[in-house]
Amino acid sequence: MSTRVYVPTTLAGLASYVAAGEVPASAERFVAPDESEEGEYAALVAAGEAAAELLDGPGRRVVVVGEAADPDAAVAWRQVVAVHADALEGADPDDDLAWFATQEVPHLLDGSAF
Repeated sequence: MSTRVYVPTTLAGLASYVAAGEVPASAERFVAPDESEEGEYAALVAAGEAAAELLDGPGRRVVVVGEAADPDAAVAWRQVVAVHADALEGADPDDDLAWFATQEVPHLLDGSAF
């Protein structure tokens, strides 16, 4: 059985996870309290708020979503199921994050996804 984890980060952090091929076990993460849509949305929102705290000035909030057998372990990049990010730099923290498939991450990182 796997658990969905929500990892707050920034674009620079996302780039480092892609380069390493994993999200390290040391990365902060949020887990939904249950498998309901509301529970998963609450975990995504909490991770988005934590991502905002990681920004040092303008930037984009990023949340990496992965499926892991152990929610406290490293998440291999192949276990990442999606990435959520602000559509615009400096977006309102109350705005919902946009959804990106993993194959769109290179475009997210080079800025061509916007």
